[in-house]
Amino acid sequence: MKLWGGRFTKETDELVNRFNASLPFDQRFYHQDIRGSIAHVTMLAKQGILTDSERDEIIAGLRGIEADIDSGKLSLNSDAEDIHSFVESNLIDRIGDVGKKLHTGRSRNDQVALDMRLYARDEVLQTRSLVKHLMETLLSLMEQNTETYMPGFTHLQKAQPVTLAHHIGAYLEMFRRDYGRLSDIYERMNYCPLGAGALAGTTYPLDRAYTASLLDFYGPTVNSMDSVSDRDYLIEYLSAGATIMMHLSRFCEEIILWNSNEYRFVELDDAYSTGSSIMPQKKNPDIAELIRGKTGRVYGALTSLLTTMKGIPLAYNKDMQEDKELTFDAIDTIKGCISLFDGMIATTTFRKDVMKKSATGGFTNATDAADYLVKKGVPFRDAHGIIGQLVLLCIEKNCAMDDLSLADYQSICPVFEQDIYEAISLETCVERRNTTGAPGPKAIREAIEYERQFLRNCK
Repeated sequence: MKLWGGRFTKETDELVNRFNASLPFDQRFYHQDIRGSIAHVTMLAKQGILTDSERDEIIAGLRGIEADIDSGKLSLNSDAEDIHSFVESNLIDRIGDVGKKLHTGRSRNDQVALDMRLYARDEVLQTRSLVKHLMETLLSLMEQNTETYMPGFTHLQKAQPVTLAHHIGAYLEMFRRDYGRLSDIYERMNYCPLGAGALAGTTYPLDRAYTASLLDFYGPTVNSMDSVSDRDYLIEYLSAGATIMMHLSRFCEEIILWNSNEYRFVELDDAYSTGSSIMPQKKNPDIAELIRGKTGRVYGALTSLLTTMKGIPLAYNKDMQEDKELTFDAIDTIKGCISLFDGMIATTTFRKDVMKKSATGGFTNATDAADYLVKKGVPFRDAHGIIGQLVLLCIEKNCAMDDLSLADYQSICPVFEQDIYEAISLETCVERRNTTGAPGPKAIREAIEYERQFLRNCK
């Protein structure tokens, strides 16, 4: 029997029942539903709306249902419309008419708003914890690779030499912002909608602040219509999740490139690679590729929920049931991808010799050669042109700038002296760059300490 069937004179069409039901997916927050109900009846008893004995009987019944679901004794496969109806129907079966008082002073509208908020709040904290662990992994890699030289790129072309620590530090900054976004979401969403009723509150003397405190919220939501129709916190989570996935995808794209035969910068651990069914030599970066691919899946969830919400008038509408399936899938995807990437990058072997050799080619020291001339009094724009001519000469000779003779240098500009070779050495190019945020050793030490302090203060 449906909990709302009193005004209906005929059974709902079975196809409508299946189309309308949400139990197959909202069953995942049965813990939150039961926790919210326990807080609700605790408040009702405090306000004298229920007796203490009624409260205790209902709470014992709810905890029994939760324990039976946990153990598998009670199956969530049923004809109930949703998790709320499932729990309430089972409660009534167990304790009789007292169970019918559970729903006093609330609606499924504020009940589902509460359940989703409790569930999403837990997921925000879990996601943030995973991001923090990934940041710790990246910081460890930075500490190990302050002298691992590699080329920095723009337009996928070698630009200037950096260190692997500096490169990884760029991603650490991205994930630090992700951590901050998740913290911001938690602060905005941590208010309790229970007690808003269907949309206009209730005539019962509820103590919404007390209910909020029982559920570890900062306080009750302010407007009852907004309380039941707000899904901003889910949109914000999916937006933050989409950004996390974008950052993971960018890093995965580089790992995929670095893993190729042409780069050979990294060797992926066997545990995070797969082979080919036909080509025995293959070791494929499938985990990195799948993370890159699943990014679109999270983008799709965000776009779907934005589209669902864009035309909904106040207050609750059934469209909002569509917030669950895609959000649940996105949450699972985001958390799974963070964990897998963390494991993959932690076990990756960086081929330092190959990276250093690559950094010495491609004229990555050309900017430093121009700076050398500027320090000798040559205007930068003239220096830029002179180095361009030197690069052309190197291309003709099929050599690096380090391999040119001093006579070659002086044939283009007499200002060059023997100290040009030290000025454009790989080590000099990196180590002299010590402004804040640069790859030089002093700057990197400061960056590492900055990130270490941030992580130390993280919750």
